[in-house]
Amino acid sequence: MGDSYKIFYQNAIYFLTLSIVEWIDIFNCKKQKEMLINSLIYCQKEKGLVIYAWCLMPNHLHLICSVSSEIGMSGFLRDFKKFTSKEIVKLVMNTHESSQEWILKQFKSACSHLKRDQEYKVWQDSKQAKIVFSASFFYQKLNYIHNNPVKANLVANPEDYLHSSARNYADLDYLLEVIVEPQQLITYR
Repeated sequence: MGDSYKIFYQNAIYFLTLSIVEWIDIFNCKKQKEMLINSLIYCQKEKGLVIYAWCLMPNHLHLICSVSSEIGMSGFLRDFKKFTSKEIVKLVMNTHESSQEWILKQFKSACSHLKRDQEYKVWQDSKQAKIVFSASFFYQKLNYIHNNPVKANLVANPEDYLHSSARNYADLDYLLEVIVEPQQLITYR
């Protein structure tokens, strides 16, 4: 079973949720967070990724984004997930935490249903690709993303969470460039 994203408009703005298999908390580790942030920065510079909002939680990533290059959203997702999967596995293998063996076992187990020869599967297959069809939908998802760390009791206020675009919107120091409040949201029906 391949990636089950249904991307009909390759250059549209999408709300995405990318989740780690078995909801394993991979992004509690500083090196894993840095790798993911650097991967997003690379995609912004080299693949036409345009980020409007984001939040990296311990076991998933939320994005509101579009891709302006010819690879489109499908190409970005394929390349991003493939690269970060390999990097996550490498980083897990290079840690000497007690959970290392269990995490690798979960990643290996997640491959059991795949037809292609693959040793580890890091990201869940998901249908969490929703086109941003209106400004109200955009702001609903923006608020959802920014309040995710608050609801998870990680911080008291959205802008206190370093790994989120809530900091961009609050005009604080941030980790990733984002387009704050896009002037024109394309409507698809």
